[in-house]
Amino acid sequence: MQAPRDSVTAVPPLGSPRAQVSIILPVHNAECWLDDCLRSVLHQDFEGTMELSVFNDASKDKSMTVIEKWKVKLEDSGILVVIGGHDSPSPRGVGYSKNQAIAQSSGAYLCFLDADDVMMPQRVRLQQEAAAQHPRSIIGCQVRRDPPDSTERYTHWINQLSADQLLTQVFTSNGPTVIMPTWFCSRAWFSHVGWFDEGGQGVPEDLLFFQEHLRRGGRVVRVERRLLLYRYHPGAASLSVLEGTIWTLRVRFLEERVLPHWAAFTIWNAGKQGRRLYRSLEAANRQKERPKPRVPILHFRAAQPPFIICVKLDLTGGAFEDNLRSLHLQEGRDFFHFS
Repeated sequence: MQAPRDSVTAVPPLGSPRAQVSIILPVHNAECWLDDCLRSVLHQDFEGTMELSVFNDASKDKSMTVIEKWKVKLEDSGILVVIGGHDSPSPRGVGYSKNQAIAQSSGAYLCFLDADDVMMPQRVRLQQEAAAQHPRSIIGCQVRRDPPDSTERYTHWINQLSADQLLTQVFTSNGPTVIMPTWFCSRAWFSHVGWFDEGGQGVPEDLLFFQEHLRRGGRVVRVERRLLLYRYHPGAASLSVLEGTIWTLRVRFLEERVLPHWAAFTIWNAGKQGRRLYRSLEAANRQKERPKPRVPILHFRAAQPPFIICVKLDLTGGAFEDNLRSLHLQEGRDFFHFS
């Protein structure tokens, strides 16, 4: 995990936090979303002390005007507001902005929020309760998507993963099994894992942090409530990350976390994605694939576990899932999804 740049100060000591929970809000040209976002901070039903830490990443619109207006309202309600930022010609990126917002905050817990999203009133309270019970975990939640009919399969995946799948489906194309705008964790655990990568646009800082979190023995917990309105729009920062970048990170993490434990494995899918995965593996892992290259394609019943499954779920009317269940395989032991 990349260390913070010199401009990022040390994480404040836990001995004298100004608040129990710091809401971490990076902002870049978010004027049109901020009223709804900050109103949702004001309406939290958490009875402990809260702090809003905003870092403005070279916004050129009226984001700061909106933030200053809400600072008065929030502080009148007992929510401390800490504002940082810079006015350089170009933004430094989401990872840098999150690191800066964390460095200037003091809460014992960190609640991450994107400027274009809206929290339900119970979010901080319910996630803080979960984080107190699971100190080594990233806490997520279910979401409502806006517009409601956008990314339907992805939204279903976010909301319906089982507790076990939050750890077994970390290799899929969807990214972290709890999405970044829903993250909540203790400051102590964040400090243990490290800082966000500050590579800027096109760097999936959330996926890199999530993988490091898992390397360090972190767990993943989801509050089974829809506590965030998660907006989809063309300007979303996540859309700037290239698919090839995500693919490479996924392959390397699979090779690091799973393949060393398997003497041999079968790729389930002889199509485009299965071939691409095979070709992306390091030479030593390609030699483990069973059957070896340049042999006939096998029916799934003739193949031998463990499997890496390169088949997208929910696209076959349940036929693929029925075939998988018929083999009585255990996810996380006999197979992992890479779809």
